[in-house]
Amino acid sequence: QHLISSSKWLQIHGLKRNKLSLSQILSQIGFQHRKDYVTTLGKLVASRYADGLFPQYERAQDGSVYNLTAKKELILHFVDRLMGAIELYKQRMEWLTSESRQIFGVIQERCIVIVLDFGTAALTEFDLCRDALSMVLVEQVTRIAKFNLIRAAQDLMKWQQKSTPVSEHTLKSAVTWLWKLDHMTAASHTNSAEALLEAMSDEAVSS
Repeated sequence: QHLISSSKWLQIHGLKRNKLSLSQILSQIGFQHRKDYVTTLGKLVASRYADGLFPQYERAQDGSVYNLTAKKELILHFVDRLMGAIELYKQRMEWLTSESRQIFGVIQERCIVIVLDFGTAALTEFDLCRDALSMVLVEQVTRIAKFNLIRAAQDLMKWQQKSTPVSEHTLKSAVTWLWKLDHMTAASHTNSAEALLEAMSDEAVSS
């Protein structure tokens, strides 16, 4: 799914580069209605020869006017291409806001530490948090290089001393460690800060 989604994203960028912005489309289906400065009048004057000859489109952004000369077939061609681009964007947005990405966003860094601060979560919420963390490990961490888990608590807990290369074995180990954690009372702000500082002390970590 990740490869398919990446492929679709490349298609979207390809469409953007392939002349599908408003300015690019307008330049292919018409020409800009020109204005020039007339010294004797002391102001800009627009040409009038095209008035009434062509349908016109005025860009709200800069007030420029385009005379549209394209035949219906060419305009429908652009409509089809734009609809295809919109569909690709929709599919990309659905992917970006699904599963673990809905909670954690898309992890782009190659080496990360996840700091676990469960706060005042009740036991059922604690389990939901661990479900979400297990999901992000399986769906996203599996595609990066190195990771670690640190739990904010009175006695700080680390899955590994330093960030560890991602493999099937290390991912299973991390999930097992996660589900063996005890439901504790809330960590203090000091505990949370200590966990973050510990995460940042690993020079290999980028996030």
